[in-house]
Amino acid sequence: MTTARPQRLISNMRNVRYGEVLLVFAKDDTLVAEVYGTQMLNDCPAELWDTLNAEDIAKERGALFAKLNGPRHWCLDGLGTKVAVVEPVITDFNGLTMRRIATIDLKDSPGSVPYTERFVNRGSQFFWDAGSKVWELVNPDGKSYVMQALCLGVDPSISLETLDSLGSKMNLPAGWTYRSRILDAELISDTTGNDATVVQDEFENTYTVAE
Repeated sequence: MTTARPQRLISNMRNVRYGEVLLVFAKDDTLVAEVYGTQMLNDCPAELWDTLNAEDIAKERGALFAKLNGPRHWCLDGLGTKVAVVEPVITDFNGLTMRRIATIDLKDSPGSVPYTERFVNRGSQFFWDAGSKVWELVNPDGKSYVMQALCLGVDPSISLETLDSLGSKMNLPAGWTYRSRILDAELISDTTGNDATVVQDEFENTYTVAE
């Protein structure tokens, strides 16, 4: 973690749409996913996203397999510094422009297991405004994870407006809870100096550890 308080560079990010492609490769006896995203390049237009085929992409890129991650909408309010933790290669997938933004060490488990921590090398600063509503998962030890982005890929009916009732649709593990709350103060996730700790629910909404 950095010692200086992170500075916000971009605001008004809540509900902005984006999409990601994950390419999975074998490396040094483990599985590593390279994450490519449309963030800050375009709003992941449906007419391009809907043409993507994961099997075709994996074959073209020489990956073991590919995953289409999205479309997604930010549930945070602002972004700060982005550290180049990986070479920010810009490419396109069937005409949809993306940038390589992160890597994920999948170890020997290529699939995303709901309610299980993953560690993402993304080098980012995320901000949630004082007075904003946030949605969180809390594990049995009281550790909380704030939703950074919702996903339409599993359940297209999910939106910011339906998140309050999402808990009734979840199959939460024993001891886990889902909640919403209004922030009294700004909330920050700064992973410019360490890996981000993230979890997903069964709908592939993504949550991260913040201050």
